[in-house]
Amino acid sequence: MKDFYKGKKVFITGHTGFKGSWLTKILTGFGAEVTGYSLEAPTQPNCFGLLNYGSKLHHTIGDIRDYKSLFKAFEEAQPEIVFHLAAQPIVRESYKDPQYTYEVNVMGTVNILECIRNTSCVKSVVIITTDKVYKNNEWIYGYRETDILDGFDPYSNSKSCAELVTASYTRSFLKEQGISVSTVRAGNVIGGGDFAFDRIIPDCYRAIENKTTLKIRNPYSTRPYQHVLEPLFVYLMIAQVQSKDPSKAGQYNVGPNDEDCVSTGQLVKIFSETWMKHSKQNFNYEILSNNGPHEAGFLKLDSSLLKSTFGWHPKWNVTMSINKTIEWMMAYLKKENIDEVMTKQIDEYLNQ
Repeated sequence: MKDFYKGKKVFITGHTGFKGSWLTKILTGFGAEVTGYSLEAPTQPNCFGLLNYGSKLHHTIGDIRDYKSLFKAFEEAQPEIVFHLAAQPIVRESYKDPQYTYEVNVMGTVNILECIRNTSCVKSVVIITTDKVYKNNEWIYGYRETDILDGFDPYSNSKSCAELVTASYTRSFLKEQGISVSTVRAGNVIGGGDFAFDRIIPDCYRAIENKTTLKIRNPYSTRPYQHVLEPLFVYLMIAQVQSKDPSKAGQYNVGPNDEDCVSTGQLVKIFSETWMKHSKQNFNYEILSNNGPHEAGFLKLDSSLLKSTFGWHPKWNVTMSINKTIEWMMAYLKKENIDEVMTKQIDEYLNQ
């Protein structure tokens, strides 16, 4: 994989976000020529700022809704490979501002696909969506790529729309142009560097930093939790393989094994036990009854297609993922070199 990406021109939307920062670090480490297009990082602090990339990539601050600005950056970059991560990614935020959520997640996807359609340099594209694109019937089994797309809330539904938009562009334009396009539906990611609001692990971190008791909403909601490196290396793998074999392009789920689909309450329990083991400090949390806007209660992904097509399997279970997240958090609190911590974790993941 390193040899494939060395010297490749890669365009990443949303590179200042949590997943985007990790992906940018991996690709620059591989020797790729990376162009990132994104808004400023949404939180302070943020992973992108802590990495201090400087001259390691072409860094463009821009709004994915601004097609002219996006196309200008795209033309200058002349990318061979595109990863589209830019999104409004928070369910509860989508209830507060549904219009903005649809503008970013749907029209933002249209805009990047238009850039791809109107240039001749791109060979491989990965559009990142979410496990929440499916019509959720609270089934006990994992959703498959052939199940109905019909997200309930504005965030989930906008990502369902992004899937349909991508499928239409692929059939109507991109396949004929020899461009391989896949969408990847990832489960809930955890890992060091996520400071977003209304996400459970960042909420744990803030409770520790502020010495407060974490109040957990929706404690019985089950999600496919996985370390951020799991889906990122899937994106990289798919982009590489489909660039040589277009028949491998398609729609793929990437999630953990069934035993690592745990409830929010279980995840916090594992976090609490691991934190106290490593830090020797207490971590206080309180389980509340469900008291927020609708969110799916039970959600699991079936990643069989990904496994059978690419021979992929998850490397880090939920306990290891929590361990690696806490390792990052403790390094951050001790003001250690975050770039070195992330390099170490990436190397460990690759070498496992």
